[in-house]
Amino acid sequence: MSPGFWLRRCNPFILPTHKKIHLDIRSIFGAVYGLGVVKMKITTDIKPVTYLKSRAADLLNQINETHRPVIITQNGESRAVLQDPESYENMRNAIGLLKLISQGESDVRNGRVKPQEEVFKDIENSLKEKL
Repeated sequence: MSPGFWLRRCNPFILPTHKKIHLDIRSIFGAVYGLGVVKMKITTDIKPVTYLKSRAADLLNQINETHRPVIITQNGESRAVLQDPESYENMRNAIGLLKLISQGESDVRNGRVKPQEEVFKDIENSLKEKL
């Protein structure tokens, strides 16, 4: 699949509160941020563990400035991924939203649905009971 396919599928969601949630979805193409893709750079985004040990501060600066994850290798094999906190939080939020969408699609497929009018009536009744 092309990177464009993923961009079309991963547009930001707008919730009823009108707050925009930006999804940070990582793939082999890089990280999706808003309207663009931050592509992984093999020469700078894969580092051996010895580099991490000797230049941790420089590596943290790189990660926080570029918002690209860095893969840490040990004996030539990937062993860990370092990423900035904002990207990590965005990724967790995106995964949570995707899980909710998946659960909703499953409910629809299995007939676990209610008419909109019934849902709003239940909410109104619930609110009246609390008052």
